[in-house]
Amino acid sequence: MSELGLLADDPEWADVTPIRQYENVNPIAPIFYSEEYKDATDYFRAVVKAGETSPRVLKLTEKIIRMNPAHYTAWQHRYKTLIALQSDLEEELRLMDDIAKQFLKTYQVWHHRRLLLTAINSVDVAQLELEFLKDVLEVDTKNYHTWSYRQWILAHFNKEARLWAGERPYAEALLDADVRNNSAWHHRFFVVFSSGEKIALAPNNPSAWNYLRGVLEFTKTPFETLTSFVLPYTASKPPAPEDEVVDLDNPLPSQDAELPCVAALEFLADVYEKRGGDDTAKAVEVSVPMTRVFKQADLRVQFWKTLANEKDIIRKKYWEYRIREALQRAT
Repeated sequence: MSELGLLADDPEWADVTPIRQYENVNPIAPIFYSEEYKDATDYFRAVVKAGETSPRVLKLTEKIIRMNPAHYTAWQHRYKTLIALQSDLEEELRLMDDIAKQFLKTYQVWHHRRLLLTAINSVDVAQLELEFLKDVLEVDTKNYHTWSYRQWILAHFNKEARLWAGERPYAEALLDADVRNNSAWHHRFFVVFSSGEKIALAPNNPSAWNYLRGVLEFTKTPFETLTSFVLPYTASKPPAPEDEVVDLDNPLPSQDAELPCVAALEFLADVYEKRGGDDTAKAVEVSVPMTRVFKQADLRVQFWKTLANEKDIIRKKYWEYRIREALQRAT
């Protein structure tokens, strides 16, 4: 290689015709890339176009990432190549450790690690990753991307004793060191109120729902703010999992959850009862008269009828009472 390490001078790449970045003849604002970066990305475009996944592609993507850690396509093709070559993904994590510490404010760094952990699917590795993140957070205790990634690990693997147990003491230690660390306060809240994602694991455990209600009532938080969280638990089966998105604030039911959940139906009915007004935009087919006078009540009545006749028959008379009360108020 030349002093700059140009691939154009490397015999290993002699079989590849680089693809230059397209620019107009007279670009208004030309980008002044270094020669080494232009050379590397020209060859990268060629291997992407050819669909090449090889050891030399891993070397090339690492070279580009070290020069520009926000190069999304380089990260994407690197991961594709790792999977195609059946590479050691734990070794990849260690290779990327110094890049994570050097470029910890770059989203792509953490997204790549998330993909690796998902593919490895090991609680042992997840535990090691939490320890690594402690080192990273010593560099910047308030980095959003690092904290978001840490919380994703906890929610994704969701092992109480192995992963969650040390999180509250860890947050407390950070607050002892800096009581104004807003990120540590946020993490402490996340751990206290999301630890174990108990509703997601066991939707029909009434204790978890009662605890949730108690927290909302104590903090004077409207039940309605949790509608997005509750809705999936009223479905007949869990939604299909999405590989790319994990909503930490609205964890989905586990795949073996028994749905629909009685407590979720009751919770959502209470949301609509407290809301009042005209809910016809969200209304479903119901067996009560669809006259104007009943419109504000029919949605919650539908939930109560489902509970009385199908899901919570043991409390049938209670739900029938709630239905009568709602309809009387509507008239």
